[in-house]
Amino acid sequence: MITLTKTATHTPEADLFGAFDNREVLTFNLTALREEGISDPVMEIYRDDDGETLRYPFTWIGSDYVNDYYALMLPALSLCAQGEESGLFWYTVRFTSPRGKRRLSKNPHSYAPVIAPADWGYSAFQLTVYETDGSNFGGASAKPAEALAGGMMYHIFVDRFAKGGDVPVREDAILEEDWYGGIPQFADRPGGFVANNLFFGGTLWGVAQKLDYLASLGVTVLYLSPIFEAYSNHKYDTGDYRRVDEMFGGDEAFDHLIAEAHKRGIKVILDGVFNHTGSDSRYFNRQGRYDTLGAYQSKASPYYDWFDFEDYPDTYRCWWGIEILPAVTTKHPAYREFICGEDGVIRHYLRRGADGWRLDVADELDRTLLEDIYHAAHTEKPDAPVYGEVWEDASNKIAYSTRRRYFRGHGLDAVMNYPLKEGVIDFIRTGCKDKLFEATAGLYAHYPKATSDLLMNFLGTHDTERVLTVLSGIGKEGRSNAELSTAKLPAEVRAHAVELLKLAFTLIATLPGIPCVYYGDEAGMEGYHDPFNRMPYPWGREEASLVAHYAAIGKLRAQHRALFGGGYLRVREDTPEGVFAFERWWDGERILVAVNRSEKSWSDPALAGEVWFSAPNSTPVSGTLPPDTAVVVKV
Repeated sequence: MITLTKTATHTPEADLFGAFDNREVLTFNLTALREEGISDPVMEIYRDDDGETLRYPFTWIGSDYVNDYYALMLPALSLCAQGEESGLFWYTVRFTSPRGKRRLSKNPHSYAPVIAPADWGYSAFQLTVYETDGSNFGGASAKPAEALAGGMMYHIFVDRFAKGGDVPVREDAILEEDWYGGIPQFADRPGGFVANNLFFGGTLWGVAQKLDYLASLGVTVLYLSPIFEAYSNHKYDTGDYRRVDEMFGGDEAFDHLIAEAHKRGIKVILDGVFNHTGSDSRYFNRQGRYDTLGAYQSKASPYYDWFDFEDYPDTYRCWWGIEILPAVTTKHPAYREFICGEDGVIRHYLRRGADGWRLDVADELDRTLLEDIYHAAHTEKPDAPVYGEVWEDASNKIAYSTRRRYFRGHGLDAVMNYPLKEGVIDFIRTGCKDKLFEATAGLYAHYPKATSDLLMNFLGTHDTERVLTVLSGIGKEGRSNAELSTAKLPAEVRAHAVELLKLAFTLIATLPGIPCVYYGDEAGMEGYHDPFNRMPYPWGREEASLVAHYAAIGKLRAQHRALFGGGYLRVREDTPEGVFAFERWWDGERILVAVNRSEKSWSDPALAGEVWFSAPNSTPVSGTLPPDTAVVVKV
């Protein structure tokens, strides 16, 4: 048996996480049974930046006649390529044994070491070295992680959450008066045109009126869909970055919401759409609605160089080929200054009270713009998080043939945790732990600890089907958009999906990161793909047991430090199929979280501890966890 562990001077649980401050000194400890007869262990490290392979021999430390002990001490910065102060690496250990040359590498299914002949195919361990501003270990993300710790995030699609205030309705907008029975516009076929100018009347005034409800859930952060002036109801086609849309209440409603949220200890994160604007914007102005000279109207426009025209003016680069969304040349210095300068969009709204940013389609933002946004935000407000919309493992992501450097410093603080969403839903639906294990042990092994603490953990967004609908198992195949627009789950199926959602949210809210509730999930909203996942919130018609469950989880998180920023122990691998269990700890307090999706009860001595929470409906647990039950126990 051979084991490989690592420690670091300033990083607790270094063996669980695989990203380190470039000032860290890492120590790798190799332990081998003496009867294995290994010799000459060497760590081989592949450096992604220049393709070099680095080799470092281990030092023999001693033996207790059962095991031989080796160690290797490496300053993190020494691994980086010339001219770099960060880097992405993969490593294995080669050694000689009586059976020939062998390699210790990663088991891709359990992230534990596995031994194989040195020339066989293998999966290497990942290591990231990141650059910081030098003020603290853990990276700049440590400050936002601490600032946001202890609560929950709530994602609001503004037009569909709550009405309020006396706001104007544009002449070209359609106002749907039926909040509960109205149907959003939809295309007759996938990819078909939708005007998106039908509004249900939700406003920022309305959000402010519901803050006490949100606080009762334990919400401490609002993540708002785009609020800037735009033609559509979703606002991802920005018309004017410097104005809050009048149909949402305008600048006055924004300032009011910020003030009322902060009174209740609730922070507000804005959605920044900086990869593209709307064609109907003061910058492009194809529709001629604005009083500025837009890029579409004249090459003399101050905004002309922001966009890429192939055949002026009607053929231009768009986001995913959608003509109403002309893509911006994000490298352009004037555009970068407009977004990130001293009085740029990023700093302007942070000064007005916003507390952070979520960046739409982060993969499509130029590295220079992304780093400028990061520095602008952290300069203006050091604890303001910069989140990115990234759907995969963001630590090693390749997008548009370029390796992304999101977590090497000066890029992103954290991302939307889509892998965890997929892992949790797959486990809750099937009882299979593979995806969930990979989304936990795998990502935490790649991300900085502070990033893991800050991850946006969710079960649904405005881009995905409602989680209750997904958990029902009733798909949309073979049904038209017209059918899906009014589809409702059968009562018995819905009731079962509600109970499954309680288990899923228990996991999302207790794993490292910050649980993010897509508005109405806690109320039992259903819906297939966009726009049916964006229906108005059902005020007065909520699924009461779900609301109570979410509120109980919120209270639990606020009370126990182990659940926000606390230690994370490896997933229990001794559990039977269908049971997922892990431990968290803080300052001597240790808890076990477990969910049973098997058909049999699971017994374990740890379950005999003090039960802090169980679901559904406070199921009794005394050493045994029944099927379809979640529990949080003090060990």
